[in-house]
Amino acid sequence: MDTKELLKKVRKIEIKTRRLSDHIFSGEYHTSFKGRGMTFSEVRQYQFGDDVRAIDWNVTARYNEPYIKVFEEERELTMMLMVDVSGSESFGTQNSFKKDIVTEIAATMAFSATQNNDKIGLILFSDEIELFIPPKKGRSHVLRIIRELIEFKPKSHKTNLSQALKFLSGVIKKKAIVFVISDFMTDDNYEHTLKIAGKKHDLTGIRVYDAREEKMPNIGMVNMLDAETGETMLVNTGSKSVRLEYEKYYQEKMKYFKETFSRCGSGTVNSRVDESYVTKLLGYFKSRG
Repeated sequence: MDTKELLKKVRKIEIKTRRLSDHIFSGEYHTSFKGRGMTFSEVRQYQFGDDVRAIDWNVTARYNEPYIKVFEEERELTMMLMVDVSGSESFGTQNSFKKDIVTEIAATMAFSATQNNDKIGLILFSDEIELFIPPKKGRSHVLRIIRELIEFKPKSHKTNLSQALKFLSGVIKKKAIVFVISDFMTDDNYEHTLKIAGKKHDLTGIRVYDAREEKMPNIGMVNMLDAETGETMLVNTGSKSVRLEYEKYYQEKMKYFKETFSRCGSGTVNSRVDESYVTKLLGYFKSRG
């Protein structure tokens, strides 16, 4: 993709997603993820009715009269976008590939955070960390994130969510709002690392999928390519047992995703490529409010 075409695509995504974030998401995002922590602001003289647990005994001793610590809610937050760039994200049978919807969702979330004056960072992952952009503020920073989402070429096509979550816990020390955007079609057991990351961060898994992935069509003998391993195999889709086995495998992955995030205290959103992700995300934000 040449520079002119890239800039045109970035601008198109900015116009669409910024409009959504300005008019729809910024208010819901602000309500759902407003500052959870409290930071020290100042000390003042104790007044009748103040919580005695807030007394600053060092200042009280110095001035020989009671003073209390005043805290205020942390308003500035950090958002981390963890985006799966493995081979399976290039699948699509409707009007868009999964990776196109992933890019739009990530851009919308980034602009929503910008409206709240929050920092935004990005982790692109496959079965390794492909790219890490530390959290920063501003439109130019968001546009850089969008450019990377559009044109980045991963070294690997496989998926390992555990590695990505482990990396997140290591590089982001303060509490962050984390959106993991993926199809979650991975064979690795990520519950342990998700639990660790979930204790520190506010985590949400956004599953982007295509309806054609849920069931294998009956179209006879077909050469199928595994987008993550590169292996090609001849599959008899006319076999009912083969189709049922695939459906069982798919449903197990989706069940693991939903139940694992739930057990770890994290939220989930399911967004099909041919449906409005706007509706899905708004419903999720309102359920948290």
